[in-house]
Amino acid sequence: MGRTSYKVTLLRYTPAPEEITAMGAKLCYSSSDIEEIKQGIESKDQAKYLQRLVDMGHLSPIEHASFTFGIEGISRSLMAQFTRHRVASFSVQSQRYVSKMGEEFNYILPPSIEALGEDAVAAYAAQMEQMHQWYTDWVERLGGKSESSLEDARFVLPNACETKMLVTMNARELIHFFTLRCCNRAQWEIREVAWDMLRLCLDVAPSLFKNAGPSCIGGPCSEGKMTCGKADQVRARQAELL
Repeated sequence: MGRTSYKVTLLRYTPAPEEITAMGAKLCYSSSDIEEIKQGIESKDQAKYLQRLVDMGHLSPIEHASFTFGIEGISRSLMAQFTRHRVASFSVQSQRYVSKMGEEFNYILPPSIEALGEDAVAAYAAQMEQMHQWYTDWVERLGGKSESSLEDARFVLPNACETKMLVTMNARELIHFFTLRCCNRAQWEIREVAWDMLRLCLDVAPSLFKNAGPSCIGGPCSEGKMTCGKADQVRARQAELL
C-alpha cells in the first residue's frame, strides 16, 4: 500500500468532433442534403463557425461529440462529487469485488496535510495503515476474499482510499463540468482532474473548448461574494493550455 496521485487519460472520443458538431449545426439551417453538408464542412476550416456557434449559445449540436476518460489514483471522495454530474456515464472500480488486502490499498494525501510537514504525513500514513489492518482483519473474520466478506469489510475504508473510473460525457456537459469544477472554489482534487481533462479536450477539439473553464474566463465571476479574487491567474492558466 502507499500514497498515490491522479492520472487522466483521454481513451476515446468522437472522430473529427469539430466537423460533426458543425454538421449538426448547419443541418438546422440548410436545405442541402446531408452528403452536401458533409462535403462542404470537410473542405473548409470550421473554427470561426464553431466560435460563433458557442458565442450564440447554440450548444445542442456539440452534444454529438463525446469523450471518454480513464481516471485513476483518485479518492472515493472525488468519485462522489464526480457522479453528481448526471449527464454522464460512469464505470467505477468496485470495492465489493476488488480486494484492498495486501498491496492493493493505495490512498490520496491532501496537500493541506502534506503542507504541515513530515510528522503530519507520517501520522496520516500510519492512520491509513491502521485502517488497512482493520479492513484485512474484517475480511478474514468474515470468511476470506469472498464477495460477501469484501462488501461488509469495506465499511471501514476511508474516503482517501484510491479508486479508478471511466467516464464519458458529451462536449456540452463537459463545458458545464469545466465551468463548475475548474473554478478555484471547487474542491482541490476534482479541480486538478478537471483542468487535466480540459487540457486533453483542447488538444483534440480546440474550437469546441476554446472558452471552456470557470465563469471568469469569459466574464465576471459567478460566485459573487464567494469569489476567490484570482480571475487573472485563472485566465492565465487557461491561456497556457491554449
